[in-house]
Amino acid sequence: MTFTKTTEQSSKHEHLEKMSVQELLFNINQEDKTVPLAVEKALPQIEIVVAEIVAKMKLGGRLFYIGAGTSGRLGIVDASECPPTFGVPFDLVNGIIAGGDKAIRRAVENAEDDASQAWIDLKEHNINENDVVIGIAASGTTPYVIGGLQACNQNNISTGSISCNAGSPLSQTAKFPIDVVVGPEFVTGSSRMKAGTAQKLVLNMISTATMIQLGKVKGNKMVDMQLSNSKLVDRGVKMIMGEIPVSYEEASELLKKFGSVRNAVDNFEK
Repeated sequence: MTFTKTTEQSSKHEHLEKMSVQELLFNINQEDKTVPLAVEKALPQIEIVVAEIVAKMKLGGRLFYIGAGTSGRLGIVDASECPPTFGVPFDLVNGIIAGGDKAIRRAVENAEDDASQAWIDLKEHNINENDVVIGIAASGTTPYVIGGLQACNQNNISTGSISCNAGSPLSQTAKFPIDVVVGPEFVTGSSRMKAGTAQKLVLNMISTATMIQLGKVKGNKMVDMQLSNSKLVDRGVKMIMGEIPVSYEEASELLKKFGSVRNAVDNFEK
């Protein structure tokens, strides 16, 4: 399989410094419009990954994202949003970034080049055969991520990947690769742009589809969401009102009593 680093090819847009703000915004937007179409082509691969995650979670497994830089941060964002959105334990979906938590805000020099560190980081979470590890790397060449998946493969742990270069070393390492080929970036090599957007869209799909398959959504509502602020409490009350014939005040009392939209609706006595 031929590997081409498409994310680092020269953009068709040159002399960006000569563009007006209007021209810059227009052309960035034109490039961004191509991303969902690239994701669409990868839907069969995404479906396979989701099916594997659901099957493993039903056995008590967890999902881990590993990545460096922007890719690592996107994994952490997706993982951190699952508990408040779907009411799942904080250790069900996990994001691990090369360089540790300090790398979330600032780049850690050479962290992504250590091919052995990801497995060390995963072992701190008692990684096992029921878990799934997805490596995220726009270029598909990050040693930290590739090394992590190689170690997982050797230990019979399911592996997936999200890359924006078809046939990359990462894609060839993962058991279940996802390739979203977005092409050259507007600013050459700046994979936080189209590649980052593509990765975010795929992560949204993976976590959301998985949680729906696990019964964490009713209709199209987040019935298990954590009631961590007044906005979410108000939303929860209105969800209850949409499901059962009660007033706002009655729904509010039910929510306080039972702790979640699902429990309030399920325990409502007509």
